[in-house]
Order: sequence, then structure tokens, then C-alpha cells
Amino acid sequence: MRAVFFPMVALLALAGCGTQGELKPAPGHQLPPSPIGRKDRPSATELLSQSSQARPSRNVELHTRSEPRTDDAFDLPPSE
Repeated sequence: MRAVFFPMVALLALAGCGTQGELKPAPGHQLPPSPIGRKDRPSATELLSQSSQARPSRNVELHTRSEPRTDDAFDLPPSE
């Protein structure tokens, strides 16, 4: 019985992770109001997408050799 039960539970849990659908607010709740200057209310997908300011592009400049650090005026020893 256990040999069948645990794999079935694992398969059901795994299947639940892969479900996809349109995001909707919970019953009795609404999406936030539209921002000032915008006439339509943004959808859930628009609210979840990040702007380029929130997620800047990655700096792909690689260091080919080690370089000495420049002096940092704010790199102070801890106070006692």
C-alpha cells in the first residue's frame, strides 16, 4: 500500500507545480487602482513584469587579470 501511496502523492504534488493559468485577484479583492496619468488599470501580468530600472542589465565586463583596489575613504576599521 505504501509503495503505491507515496509515489502517487509525489506525482500529484509535482503536477500541481506545473499548472499555469491567468492570474486573477482573490475573491473579494481587486487589483490596485490605476496610477495617476493612466486611464486604464494595469493587468496582473503588467504589474508582475519588472521595468529596466527595477532589473538593470547585467554588467558583462570580465576582468582578465587582477587589479589593485583603489583607496576607499569610507573603508574604515570598526570602532571599539
